[in-house]
Amino acid sequence: MVNKITLTGMVLSATPVAEYDKRLVILTKERGKITAFAKGARRPNSSYVAASRPLSFGEFSLYEGRTAYNLVGVNIKNYFEEIAMDIDNVYYGFYFLELSDYFSSENVDGTDVLKLLYVSLKAILNKAISNELVRRIFELKLLAINGQYPEIFSCIKCGDKSELKYYSSKLDGALCRECEKAADDAIELNTSTFYTMQYIVSARMDKLYTFTVSDQVLREFQMVLKRFMKKHIDKEFKSEELLI
Repeated sequence: MVNKITLTGMVLSATPVAEYDKRLVILTKERGKITAFAKGARRPNSSYVAASRPLSFGEFSLYEGRTAYNLVGVNIKNYFEEIAMDIDNVYYGFYFLELSDYFSSENVDGTDVLKLLYVSLKAILNKAISNELVRRIFELKLLAINGQYPEIFSCIKCGDKSELKYYSSKLDGALCRECEKAADDAIELNTSTFYTMQYIVSARMDKLYTFTVSDQVLREFQMVLKRFMKKHIDKEFKSEELLI
């Protein structure tokens, strides 16, 4: 007998299949990224029409098959409809979904990535913080969750935690004054840039979007992440093209 399970998650993507169905990729707290089929979701009178759209967050009742799940019930708590009202917000939102998909796996606890995705989508709607800063915070925290981010807490050569002034993309980390000559690509950064990145990696999810930075710090922060992600991520994200 097949048991019904209920998972908390968010729809990352939805693809039409057959005549009236949809194939959903859902990031869940309990089982990471899963594939689920929503039968009849493309029929106008289906109860799954709205629930099978990307960004829909809530509880999904499913029957588990060998390679996928079948959706049998939903309790959507947030559709993030406000994001759809601004095209720029839509681009950022779908970039977050695409990046979350890339970094998520099946049968791996998805709690942290799901929390990050949820608070970041909320932050997009906060006019007090720029979408570009939200993006960079999201990227760095997602890298940190997956254990792959630049060394920003100590000198990557000598381990000294004080006087961090430079960053090397070749070495993927900070350098102190004494070790700056160890990398021919070392670039001097504002001390506040290091503090910002350290805070993001260490902060709780509910504290991530509680600050702003100067234009200079944001430019340096962008530079570090762009170079790091270009070096370590072997995928081009379609939605990213719309953010440039």
